[in-house]
Amino acid sequence: MAVAVLLMVADRPVTSAQAQAPGAAVPLPAFDVVSVKPHLQNDRMIRIMMPPDGISVSGITLHMILREALGVSDDRLLGEPGWVGSYRCDIDAKVDAADAPRLAKVAGPDRWAMLLPVLVDRFGLKYHYETRDLTVYVLVVAKGGPKLQASKPAGDATRVMPGRSQVSASSTDMVLNMHGATSGAIARMISVQIGSIVLDKTGLMGKYDYTLEWAPDENAQAMLLGPGAPKEGGSAPAEASGPSIFTAVQEQLGLKLEAQKQRVDVIVIDHIDKPSPN
Repeated sequence: MAVAVLLMVADRPVTSAQAQAPGAAVPLPAFDVVSVKPHLQNDRMIRIMMPPDGISVSGITLHMILREALGVSDDRLLGEPGWVGSYRCDIDAKVDAADAPRLAKVAGPDRWAMLLPVLVDRFGLKYHYETRDLTVYVLVVAKGGPKLQASKPAGDATRVMPGRSQVSASSTDMVLNMHGATSGAIARMISVQIGSIVLDKTGLMGKYDYTLEWAPDENAQAMLLGPGAPKEGGSAPAEASGPSIFTAVQEQLGLKLEAQKQRVDVIVIDHIDKPSPN
C-alpha cells in the first residue's frame, strides 16, 4: 500500500546564512481557534491542506511540523527528543472570519510560521540558535542541459494549480508529480527529501512541470511517515530497485547536486512536551 500526499511546495528560499522562521512583509494574523490532537488512526496517510482561513494537517510527525514552522532543513534542527520523530499530530487552526480575506493571500511558508505560537503555547517549545559546519548541496544544471518541461499555459484544462505537487510513496519507490514549479521550489523539494540544505544555483527563471521517480532510503521514509508508522501488511519492506534521488535528479531533470561544507546557523530545541489537551 502506498501513501498519497497533496501539498504545497512553495518558493521558500533556502539559504545557508540564516535559520530563521520565514518572515512576512506585513504582520500576519494570529490563529483564533486551534485544535491539537494526537493522530490515533493506525494508518499511513498524511494530509496537509491550506484552506483560505487557516491550515489543517493530519498524520504528520511533530518533527515535520517543527521543521516547516521554523523554516529549516532537517540537518539544521537539532536536540529533539526521540519521540518527536514518531509522534503524529492532527492540527486544525483557523483565523477569525474578519482575517480570512487577508490570510487567503498568505503563502504556505508563512502559514507554517504562524504555527510557532501554537507550538510554544501547546507544546511548551523552547529553542535557541547556534552555528555549525554542515554539508550543503548546490543545485546546478548538469552537462547536457535541463530536461524540465515548460509549464503548460494557464488556459490549458489539464493544468494543475501552480505550486501543487502530489507525492506517492511506498516502501520501494517514490513518485513526485510537480506542476508550475520554479527551480527554487525544486531545490526546496530536494532539501525536504534529503534532509539537507539545497541552494538553487541553476539560473533557471521559468516554471516547469515534471515527474521525478526514485527509491527512498530509510531516512526519507521516516521523514514522510515517521519511524512509528505501520509497515505494509506487517512485513518487512521490499528492497528498493530504483535510482537514488541524486541519480534521479540528474538523469530525469538534467540537474546536478554538488556537495560543499559551509558554516551555517542551526536551531537547537531546548524543550518540548506532548501537547496539552484542547
